[in-house]
Amino acid sequence: MYISIFGSGYVGLVTGTCLADVGNHVLCVDVDAKKIAQLQQGEVSIHEPGLEALLKANLAAGRLQFTTDVARAVAHATIQCIAVGTSPDEDGSADLQYVLQVAETIGKYMTDYKVIMDKSTVPVGTADKVHETVQAALDARGVVCDFDVVSNPEFLKEGAAIEDFMKPDRIIIGIDKSRPTELMYELYAPFNRNRDRLMVMDIRSAEMTKYAANAVLATKISFMNEMAHIAEQVGADIEQVRLGIGSDPRIGFHFIYPGAGYGGSCFPKDVRALIRSAKKVGVNARILEAVEIVNKYQQTILFQKIQQHFQDKLQNRRFALWGLAFKPNTDDMRDAPSRTLMEALWARGASVQAYDPQAMSEAQRLYGSRPDLQLCDTPEAALKGTDALVIMTEWKTFRSPDFDFIKANLNQPVIFDGRNLYEPQRMRQRGFTYYAIGRGE
Repeated sequence: MYISIFGSGYVGLVTGTCLADVGNHVLCVDVDAKKIAQLQQGEVSIHEPGLEALLKANLAAGRLQFTTDVARAVAHATIQCIAVGTSPDEDGSADLQYVLQVAETIGKYMTDYKVIMDKSTVPVGTADKVHETVQAALDARGVVCDFDVVSNPEFLKEGAAIEDFMKPDRIIIGIDKSRPTELMYELYAPFNRNRDRLMVMDIRSAEMTKYAANAVLATKISFMNEMAHIAEQVGADIEQVRLGIGSDPRIGFHFIYPGAGYGGSCFPKDVRALIRSAKKVGVNARILEAVEIVNKYQQTILFQKIQQHFQDKLQNRRFALWGLAFKPNTDDMRDAPSRTLMEALWARGASVQAYDPQAMSEAQRLYGSRPDLQLCDTPEAALKGTDALVIMTEWKTFRSPDFDFIKANLNQPVIFDGRNLYEPQRMRQRGFTYYAIGRGE
């Protein structure tokens, strides 16, 4: 099959590469000429395990191509996939300007039947706007062309996106007409072999499914973080509570790990967008509002513990920070708890020596060169001469460190663990003052 994908960011790149890998001819288009030039050379600017190797293989095989030529992309394929960003507007709602720009472009250049597939995370009703925009562009040209708009939300986890695409839990297709159904089944047949994962529903239900899925997961995280706060106050150990409730199959163990709050490109943006969408139709999404409030508070928890331990005397103190990305196996620092912490420390006159296996370049891009931020080559280097270690991301390399080395290099043996990586009792036996989330001090 021939497929054109508008947008060569995270979703577009993973989608295009995986579709090419099963034999399709994929053309990815983007307005960023520098990015396209890099991709044509097989250079990937984002960190996603397995993506660069897969991209290079399909580039070499000729199944995957990149261009800035939008007219070529429209002519290339019947299936036109929209995978551009929908960053939050000022009021928190999803910004659809790029989605609708692509829709207008397709309408401007199409000369035959197209299936326009929304893969961007968009509010309910976006497919109608896309349809109206394409039709308006056709009308302006005085051209009559059939087309259908389909909702096909992505469910990719950063750090496991290739696996998620190749072996999906479900494939959601939102369709209001029967004509594109067969094309969608054909497109996803390679990923749908051992059992039927494809779920066909109306477009608005498909659009809402994506938001609802992320909202449920964000709710589980905020709920567990609130339980951790209660546990600290009543003298319970949230880790024991987690094991106790997770063993109930109705609850399960996924997304019930307390920590320093969620971040990234999806949960914060999608929760806010769903709250705004609800308000527009007269619904107060009280649970989602609480989820967001709890998460904002949770991102300040470690700073509060640091403040209390040092009696608010943070001026000229240095802190080792392990982990900058919002979660492991990515370099994404969007809404990362590490940013909230660092900026709070800087505001009090403290400095940070940070290490992350993948997000160092992103931190440099975000903050540039500044005297209160030193980006270190190793986790060990980040420790030297600091007043405490703060753990913000649960990278595997942090799970079993040399505690004697840590103790020898810190000015005082203090660890603030935002991901509950270690056992509090053993840490105290080793001579550390150890602060975790919901595990008592």
